Amino acid sequence: MRKVPWLGTLIVLSSCGLVLGGCDSAGQRDSAASTAAAAFERLLSSDDAKGLCEALAPETRDAVEESGKADCEKAVAAQEIPLGGDIRGTDVYGRQARVVLESDTLFLSRFADGWKVVAAGCTPREGRPYQCTLQGG
Repeated sequence: MRKVPWLGTLIVLSSCGLVLGGCDSAGQRDSAASTAAAAFERLLSSDDAKGLCEALAPETRDAVEESGKADCEKAVAAQEIPLGGDIRGTDVYGRQARVVLESDTLFLSRFADGWKVVAAGCTPREGRPYQCTLQGG
């Protein structure tokens, strides 16, 4: 019986291809993070407090409630989160993303149910971390 050494490699590569094919490409992650950021901006402009709370990462939602000493919907409505305008760029690093808007920067994380906003109302500071109006703990 003649051995076919490449057959095992082919099977492994085929399996890997199926596994890798199920993962998002960098472009898909950028697009999904941008879409979530744009949806967050629409929620801000419509004053949809319930929708905003649903768009927040769990730790951020908890921080909003704690700082506002109220449920998320009341607490987020009291926040002064600026509208950011059009998206200028998106950087994705694994499960984290930074979406730069005309006048704001949003930070997002990917969860099982999609991209959620971790921080908003963020402005860069020279040599220091961003200063954010809304952020998790």
